[in-house]
Amino acid sequence: MKKVYAFSKGKRAAVLPQLGRTRITMYVDDSVIERFKAQADKSGKGYQTLLNGALRAHLGLSQQPLTAEAVRKIIREGLAQHA
Repeated sequence: MKKVYAFSKGKRAAVLPQLGRTRITMYVDDSVIERFKAQADKSGKGYQTLLNGALRAHLGLSQQPLTAEAVRKIIREGLAQHA
């Protein structure tokens, strides 16, 4: 190992870029998150993965990325059905 490393040409970025995915911030009801987390505990998958799968299934998408607006619309429709 070197005693000194030069990071002058280094760039800040994710170690592994997520192609075809977009990080968004959105508000989701606590009850929805709790339900997905409970399902995640049973299945061994992450709750965000399950949420993404539910959104994809609702839209009938195979492998196309969702827009933030589409996600919001799907969640609103789903919450309206359970209200």
